[in-house]
Amino acid sequence: MNRISLATSSLRDVNQAIRALPPTNGGELIIEEAKGNHALAVGAETDALIEVQGSVGYYCAGMNQSAHIRIKGSAGPGVAENMMSGIVEIEGDASQYAGATAHGGTLIIHGNASSRCGISMKGVNIVVRGNIGHMSAFMAQSGTMVVCGDAGDALGDSIYEARLYVRGSVASLGADCVEKEMKQSHLDEVRDLLALAGITDVEPTEFRRYGSARALYHFDIDQADAY
Repeated sequence: MNRISLATSSLRDVNQAIRALPPTNGGELIIEEAKGNHALAVGAETDALIEVQGSVGYYCAGMNQSAHIRIKGSAGPGVAENMMSGIVEIEGDASQYAGATAHGGTLIIHGNASSRCGISMKGVNIVVRGNIGHMSAFMAQSGTMVVCGDAGDALGDSIYEARLYVRGSVASLGADCVEKEMKQSHLDEVRDLLALAGITDVEPTEFRRYGSARALYHFDIDQADAY
């Protein structure tokens, strides 16, 4: 197990230490004294477990590839932005646009997420133990979002083919987002993601599914008011 501290090392030194980890069998790296630093652990190309002790600023774990990044605190805007694979796990809350444009992997938020969570998601799995803010999953193209709490206004606005599961209340649905039937395959998907996130006190049957009505795929003058 390796340790490096932002109290005695620069952000550049810490990120270079991550870049120096081998792609496979990368072991474990503990980053101490995070103290809200921005752009921490960006572009990791290793399967290592990277534990960040403390809260982080903007764009932590962006473009992650295969690492398991565990943040023992809260995260500022854009955490796991454009991540490709691996796991990003936040023990606290996440600010705006968590998981934005992410292509793959799994983002786990044990607290709440702010507005625009999963905006333009492109294949990522996002699990939120708490609530999510307004305009979450805006233009979500693919992937899955599981929310154990409530969702704010305009959920799934202009959504494509992403699947959204919400256990609590939804303030309002965005344009072209509708509630859909929960089939056995959807229950299985929710169960698997809850297990991956270590959430054991809720059941898949407590969730409702939302997705695209597909009315906005092609312009139709009769649907003009929805645009």
